Amino acid sequence: VGKSGSGKTTLVNLLVRFHDYSQGEIRLDGIPLPDIRLADLRHQFAYVGQEIVLFNDTLRNNIAYGALRTASLEQVTAAAGAAHALEFIHQLPQGFDTLIGEDGVLLSGGQRQRIAIARAILADAPVLILDEATSALDSESEHHIQSALDNLLRGRTTFLIAHRLSTIENADLILVLDQGRLVESGTHAELLAAQGQYAHLHALQFHEHETV
Repeated sequence: VGKSGSGKTTLVNLLVRFHDYSQGEIRLDGIPLPDIRLADLRHQFAYVGQEIVLFNDTLRNNIAYGALRTASLEQVTAAAGAAHALEFIHQLPQGFDTLIGEDGVLLSGGQRQRIAIARAILADAPVLILDEATSALDSESEHHIQSALDNLLRGRTTFLIAHRLSTIENADLILVLDQGRLVESGTHAELLAAQGQYAHLHALQFHEHETV
């Protein structure tokens, strides 16, 4: 967590080598990232963010794309079910064979997000990155998305970038960034007790919630 521009997204981009670092070192299972073949590295991660990349193709192919294209319809359907997407998919004219338009223009924001989650569930990567995955959604969509995310998080390491602190209160470890630096770390209870930046952000959000 951290204010806008604190370096949260940059940090996770370094993990999957969207950017390469010039100082220091990041290791995965003790191996420096540059020593791991890029395709092998990225196979270890699934990503769900605010900006969802969708193609002018069928809904099925948007869930099972790239290396996942060989997935069976049963596997795609199971992933969509876990992502709470089946209800709206069955209402589409051709179901999984419906063309969704460039960038998924024929789908709502919440529906696009659920397709991205279904894609991540199908990938079944050991490490998950969630970058503000629910911040742009209305409350009804967020309810569906949160249920889908609960299924996705189960049994895997997750890096969760969040603006709303309520979404990360149960995390095993919370890292607080400010201007590209780690300034605090601990559990939700530990950071509240420390009365530092996290506690300040939490108090601000709690006050905003109370006054709405």
